[in-house]
Amino acid sequence: MVHKITHVTVRDVRFPTSLEQHGSDAMHTDPDYSTAYVVVHTDSGLQGFGFTFTLGKGTEIVVCAVRALAGLVVGKSLQEIVSDFRGFYRLLSSDGQMRWLGPEKGVIHLATAAVLNAVWDLWARAEGKPLWKLLVDMVKHTSPRVFITCADCFFCLTEDQMLKEGYPAYTTSCAWIGYSDEQLKQLCTDALKSGWTKFKVKVGADLEDDTRRCRLIRQMIGPDKTLMIDANQRWDVSEAIGWVSSLAEFKPLWIEEPTCPDDILGHAAISKALAPLGIGVATGEQCQNRVMFKQFLQASALQFVQIDSCRLGSVNENLAVLLMAHKFKVPVCPHAGGVGLCELVQHLILFDYICVSGSLSNRMCEYVDHLHEHFTSPVVIHDAHYMPPKDPGYSCEMLESSVKKHQYPEGDVWKQHKNN
Repeated sequence: MVHKITHVTVRDVRFPTSLEQHGSDAMHTDPDYSTAYVVVHTDSGLQGFGFTFTLGKGTEIVVCAVRALAGLVVGKSLQEIVSDFRGFYRLLSSDGQMRWLGPEKGVIHLATAAVLNAVWDLWARAEGKPLWKLLVDMVKHTSPRVFITCADCFFCLTEDQMLKEGYPAYTTSCAWIGYSDEQLKQLCTDALKSGWTKFKVKVGADLEDDTRRCRLIRQMIGPDKTLMIDANQRWDVSEAIGWVSSLAEFKPLWIEEPTCPDDILGHAAISKALAPLGIGVATGEQCQNRVMFKQFLQASALQFVQIDSCRLGSVNENLAVLLMAHKFKVPVCPHAGGVGLCELVQHLILFDYICVSGSLSNRMCEYVDHLHEHFTSPVVIHDAHYMPPKDPGYSCEMLESSVKKHQYPEGDVWKQHKNN
């Protein structure tokens, strides 16, 4: 079927996560995990669902940007779009007037990601496949490699491994910066019982507090499990080097977002200074386009690439970053700390392993244990591994009951919150 797009709807959906300090870090002390939630409607009745991730205030601005882009989408058929997906991406990201608001960055790029995520979801649903499988099959069918049997196919072998074992994950849910020590201990104890071996701690507000919390976590998980720290852009370059050096005794694998996300040379300086301590730099969740990633890689400014399924221009741009990371031999460890990000990024990391990297060395995907119950196809974690999704689409669809309840400002949750 043609699946001609007839209209695009978008809603402001917010969850009051700030009430319990979920998602809190040194820079974002009271986040309300939110989305600009998009539905692409077609004349066949098939729908595509997508969103971009926000933190509460300002989501209404992204909603307006999505509405501004809708006119570029309505009237096009799915077949027309996928036959020249690069052209469609450029149509959205490089409109002659709207690009003045920020070419491939800013609010327009967030809106572009939301719309493109919905179109990718539509395509995968039309093909009856989860997105990761759609991408893998596309590569299989266009690969120049020739195999005698399917058993000889590298893609099939890695795909079979993922279906059986899953993709390794790490947890951020134990150590948000707003959690008390008692809460941190309980969550860490529960995580260890559930098989988690990799933990991330939010740092950056107070060095004494960071030292205490990192020591607590390291003592609980032991010397052999993996610890990462994340400052969420809090420091300048020299401050980052000094602060992280003070935390080196806890053997963190990486410091995440140590400084301004646009400061490529600053990240390079931090990477060089921390290398003798065996601490890498991870960043990327705030990188707004593939060009920034190219320069980060060229400057040896990061040792772990952190793609984000909503910050970049959807699947299109993330695929370019995966290929560049492979060229520079830098492992990809996606960011997924937000509502729905785990559901989306699992598709990208499965594709990366099956068709691009073929390696799990120093690779893991972030997991946060919040808000999955609001999705029709929530992420599945088994023994601290992402299990490949099976339902058709990009796992973007939210339960309509949840959308209505959390729609801002008229949803019941926000009416009650206002009354309190």
